[in-house]
Amino acid sequence: MMRQHCRRPPDAEFRLLAAQRIMNRPTPAPNHWSNRMSKLPIAAAVLALWAGAAVAATARDYKVGSIAIAQPWSRALPKGASVAVGYLKITNTGSEPDRLVGGSTPVASRFEIHEMNMDKGIMTMRPLPEGLEIKPGQTVELKPGATHVMMLDVKEPIERGKSFKASLKFEKAGSVDVDFAIQSIGATAPGAPSRETHAH
Repeated sequence: MMRQHCRRPPDAEFRLLAAQRIMNRPTPAPNHWSNRMSKLPIAAAVLALWAGAAVAATARDYKVGSIAIAQPWSRALPKGASVAVGYLKITNTGSEPDRLVGGSTPVASRFEIHEMNMDKGIMTMRPLPEGLEIKPGQTVELKPGATHVMMLDVKEPIERGKSFKASLKFEKAGSVDVDFAIQSIGATAPGAPSRETHAH
């Protein structure tokens, strides 16, 4: 029997066959995962804009006469508590001193301004019946462990994530309505992580 010898195609034929196979290869299906990944930066940008708008809506500022008020906030109260505190920044943009002399809120029966001081290693607190002076160009911050607003005989829940209305009264600038944003129990600043503390 006569053997048949297979002749190996030259390199040019191999290249032609390879090219034909590539041309006849079906188009790969779309990579949906890649498409999703390419959309992630857009989604992240939209989320960042939304978060920025939410923060801007919460951190409200107020103005009455030459007095500017920034970020009024309070702490949530546990069940049964009857005393709430309020903090804020007050800036006198005028040329004369003014004084925060009082205020009111529908969530409590009494609204007072208190000052805390360290006396011989003991923290003391006293009301300021004459109010709190803000000199021209001065910014005074009411904050935990220092001067603050105290609301006594609370008659409504003070819950984190909500807010309550109040009116601040200044000797010269007059009254202005504000919203106190309620942070967590033990918060040390607006938006700051909670830290368990009983300091007013």
